[in-house]
Amino acid sequence: MIHPTAIVSPEAIIGENVTIGPYTVIGDDVTIGAHTTIGAHAVIDCHTTIGEHCQIFQFASIGAAPQSLKYQGEPTRAVIGNYTIIREFATVNRGTTEGGGVTRVGDYNLLMAYSHVAHDCQTGHHTILANVATLAGHIVLGNHVTVGGLVAIHQFVRVGDYAFIGGKSAVVKDIPPFVIAAGDRATLHGLNTVGLSRQGFSPEALARLKKAYRIVFRIGLTLKEAIERVKAEVEMTEEVACFVGFLQNSERGITR
Repeated sequence: MIHPTAIVSPEAIIGENVTIGPYTVIGDDVTIGAHTTIGAHAVIDCHTTIGEHCQIFQFASIGAAPQSLKYQGEPTRAVIGNYTIIREFATVNRGTTEGGGVTRVGDYNLLMAYSHVAHDCQTGHHTILANVATLAGHIVLGNHVTVGGLVAIHQFVRVGDYAFIGGKSAVVKDIPPFVIAAGDRATLHGLNTVGLSRQGFSPEALARLKKAYRIVFRIGLTLKEAIERVKAEVEMTEEVACFVGFLQNSERGITR
């Protein structure tokens, strides 16, 4: 299952039924899970772990050294979850010691062509990065996040669960869960109603989130005032608590 032109380090650990295409390079201290397929001319650099049932297409670069001037060759890692698809020319860099040492891509992710995941980023599960979506360092994406094509996200930004970021956006502040954001600089455009419905959120859950969103962003309250009013007027279900908790824990500030 390994093409004779591929270069595979003797220190790499290759799982069962792994396919490695022609001219691909697998570095030292690399672990590749069972049933993963790696296309031609891909490079899996040192200190990288790839999960099971992944698909890595030709010319992808996984686990290269971070693009950080502070990096001095420390043995940091890149970790790719299970069932993740990484398309052509996508890049995932290793972490830095300052940022925790690990860049992590979750399970069931789709990284489309030319997308970039920089050092110390953490993505949740079922996340999509469309073509040329770019994550700068130390970014955290929640679960079921969709990042549109040509989007650039600033360092240290957090994006909450089920958020949708429209194409060609520049994101410089945190994006709350369950919302749509778009623009340069990105602004909010309401709840991600279609996406939430497709994910099985009930009409009652959507109504509660809409009420919370309206209180926070539509009636001119300060964030502290809005959060207190949400707690007083909206049933604190799991999704509302997630929304409020994200707002309370923001350090960069919230996209409005």
